[in-house]
Amino acid sequence: MGKIKNLIAGLGGAVVLNILHESLKNKGNDMPHIDRLGEQALQKSLGYLNTGIEGEDNLYLAITLAGDVAGNAVYYSLIGGKNSLIWLKAIVLGLAAGIGAVTLPKPMGLDDAPVARNAKAATLTIAYYLTGALATAMILKLFKDRL
Repeated sequence: MGKIKNLIAGLGGAVVLNILHESLKNKGNDMPHIDRLGEQALQKSLGYLNTGIEGEDNLYLAITLAGDVAGNAVYYSLIGGKNSLIWLKAIVLGLAAGIGAVTLPKPMGLDDAPVARNAKAATLTIAYYLTGALATAMILKLFKDRL
């Protein structure tokens, strides 16, 4: 499978992840807020450059969401390849991304509450990333079957 097809499939998975998150994040106090984690990471990174982004809407829509989709698209594109283990790779990479999103913020100096404040938020965060990876695998399978 070509790199372009892998990136398109990865973009599809990243979009599924973000639609899922955006659709559900305001459905209760115990839902994950992956966007807030991304905002923290961006502000912390920009802080090293003695700068930042003013305004929550600018921060999220203009920068964090675009970076999140692009980064996840590239990550999910790793699911494609020449071997036939697409579904296994999707499960492993999806779980790794989700577990990383839940366990890595604290060691990175970020507040993990947006994604790990309780068992439900942590479990849903992992499930969202797994869903994006499985969507990527499905798109790759459709490409393979149709082309």
